[in-house]
Amino acid sequence: MRPTLTEKQQKLFDYLKQALTANGMAPSLRTAAADLDISHAAVAQTLKTLEDKRYIRRQGRYSRTLHIFDPAEDMDISFRQKQVPIIGNITAGLPIYAHQEWAGSILVDAALYPGQDLFALKIQGHSMRDTGILDQDLAICRPRQYAHDREIVVALIHNEEATVKRFFLHPGYIELRPENPDFSPQTYQFDEILIQGKVIGIIRTPQSMDSGQE
Repeated sequence: MRPTLTEKQQKLFDYLKQALTANGMAPSLRTAAADLDISHAAVAQTLKTLEDKRYIRRQGRYSRTLHIFDPAEDMDISFRQKQVPIIGNITAGLPIYAHQEWAGSILVDAALYPGQDLFALKIQGHSMRDTGILDQDLAICRPRQYAHDREIVVALIHNEEATVKRFFLHPGYIELRPENPDFSPQTYQFDEILIQGKVIGIIRTPQSMDSGQE
């Protein structure tokens, strides 16, 4: 039998279960602290206590991926699920988790998205429309610092702007090609581009479905 929870620990545990059930996403630490009117450090410490008491299990060194254990049945009720952090803005360097503010996370099927330290990036715009990637979709990505021809990648341009495009390597330059005839391919010198990850899947959001109907 697991140790009982204090009132504060139970409050956070119930909050996490409710958030996962209602949204399919875990809140960021900052959001949880604001909602529960406690400090960011208190949320982090209580999460560690919940893990020590086997009420949750976190996955990955940098991610906030966690599994909730049902206290009545003492079993993992999300065995095939894991949470992938949604990255607000990408900056140079890996692992990206050391540099970013999480904008929440999304629950995905671990069998469909294997691997550690995955991240999600919200798509902005319609440049990849013809390959089925819509505005406001969430691109599920595997961190990588290299790319192969024709892969859809997350690329950081001039250490400032992150974009999702199809990658082509040419003698002397890199081409990032959109999948929409309304947009033109762009070319860059090798030192102007940093590959940050490969897109391995797309999650459609209600916002992206509304955008696609416009």
